Amino acid sequence: MKKKILYVTVLALASSAMGAAPLMMQAQSAGSGTITIKNPAEYNAYNAAISQPTPQGKESAIEGFLQQYPDSVVKQQVLEILMDTYMQTGNAAKALDAAHKVLQVDPTDLRALVTSAYVLRAEAGQKTNSADALPLLDEAAKDSQAGLNAPAPSGADAANFDKMRAQVTYIFDGAIASDDLEKKNYAEAIKYFLAELKAMPEQQTTTGPGIEDTYQLGTAYVQQQPQNLVNAVWYLSRAAAFAPEPFKDEIQKAAQYWYKKYHGGMDGFDQVQAQAKASLNPPAGFTITPAPPPPSPQELAHNAVTSTPDLKTMALTDKEFVLANGTTDDAGKVWDTMKGLTTKVPGKVISATPDSVEVAVSDDAQQSNKADFTINMKTPLKTPPAIGSVVNLIATFDSYTQNPPMIIMKDGIAPPTAKPRPTHRTTHHSTH
Repeated sequence: MKKKILYVTVLALASSAMGAAPLMMQAQSAGSGTITIKNPAEYNAYNAAISQPTPQGKESAIEGFLQQYPDSVVKQQVLEILMDTYMQTGNAAKALDAAHKVLQVDPTDLRALVTSAYVLRAEAGQKTNSADALPLLDEAAKDSQAGLNAPAPSGADAANFDKMRAQVTYIFDGAIASDDLEKKNYAEAIKYFLAELKAMPEQQTTTGPGIEDTYQLGTAYVQQQPQNLVNAVWYLSRAAAFAPEPFKDEIQKAAQYWYKKYHGGMDGFDQVQAQAKASLNPPAGFTITPAPPPPSPQELAHNAVTSTPDLKTMALTDKEFVLANGTTDDAGKVWDTMKGLTTKVPGKVISATPDSVEVAVSDDAQQSNKADFTINMKTPLKTPPAIGSVVNLIATFDSYTQNPPMIIMKDGIAPPTAKPRPTHRTTHHSTH
């Protein structure tokens, strides 16, 4: 499953996120008192710019005003209006640029911090790898922390300002949570996702961004160590209840997978699903009965080794389990049948560079979105595979580590594509 499965457009995000914007601008403007433009020509240009009847006309007029009067006493206010107008017309890139110009004038401007954090997070959601997404999320998180700590403008009513900031706090919390999740800081990601959903207007928890972050919260509970599968099942079931297809089915399968893994069967799952649909958060004391303790992973690995007459015939995922969990002796016996062997490795791409591809092969690795195979390529790839795509690479077993569990392969290549069969043209000869 792609990391960002339900990201909606920036324009749609803006329409829901920026609902409190006029109130915030009123609070900030009130804090700075009455601003007098002494130059009549500048005053007339200002009024003409902000009074344009269409958003497109307003954008053009304000841009012209700022070029003509770059040091105007109303520069911050005009930039705020321009920023909001860009958001209104769906021009996220220019809205972000305007927000950054506002922050150059006032680094604590709440309107600009909200806009910047939101657009940056949305841009990060469109990236296909962590290296591109993380700098955007870092900046969004930085703006979000500044927004959560921003003081009321001078002269403004602090209580009223805090009330207005509370209306967009969930945007800041969500951006920080996404940044923590990208960095695999699952405890902090869970903390801020919970805060985001608590602060989010209730009706938005069952739509695009709310469903997306409920799903991300569930996956964070799966990925943290130790796992909290009770909470994971709850929030995955909640996300599945409101997600549109095709995401609904995929999230539902994840909720079922982890429920069965924890509980040992599917009895009772329908009741949990109904509860999660009716309530965002689990009630006090909610639990799922765990299955009886299974044999230890080391015992299971030993049983697999002793019950398999020919270890060469053992399935790849079973060999992987023994290597990760078996004793030195059991793991060594299995590795002796693998080292130097060249084979096809099917898996979901977790990360990729021209020189190396990390894939999730086992079910647990794929559901946890964690790599369990590293394939070092024989020659650099011209185009690394996309994150989340399924690949079948051919490589040679080279080494393995038990903690963290990882099988390392060398001389990786993409399987050859079938050559088209030659066509034979029949030539008819005629004699005259």
